[in-house]
Amino acid sequence: MGHLGGCLCGAVRYEVESELAPIQLCHCAQCRKAQGGAFGANIPVATTDFKLIQGQDALHDYRASPGKRRVFCGVCGGPIFSQRDDAPQILRLRAGGLDRSAGLRIGLHSQTASRADWWQIDDDLPNYPDTGPA
Repeated sequence: MGHLGGCLCGAVRYEVESELAPIQLCHCAQCRKAQGGAFGANIPVATTDFKLIQGQDALHDYRASPGKRRVFCGVCGGPIFSQRDDAPQILRLRAGGLDRSAGLRIGLHSQTASRADWWQIDDDLPNYPDTGPA
């Protein structure tokens, strides 16, 4: 069995059938607004490793910027993943939706030039002012 997760209300459930990469913290204004916090906590996942167990009809998407969709539960508003049109084979899974976080770790910070001024980055992880690695 892989890594299970879902939205706040449970309408959407999924499984990731691979090891999880380190969490990437994105500090851009859109991630802050979409997540309601200082950053978005994302895990890149191949679409071939992501399996929707239930809730296809509950999924909705929103395009805050051209070329990228943010997918969320239409019942509770819980964020599920984002996906770029120019990289359709990768999802950026929202780490907070996973049922268990044992073994997960933060790998990097991106978009730090636009971080919230009330949030200090005080670790030695890689720090990218713009988008970071591909």
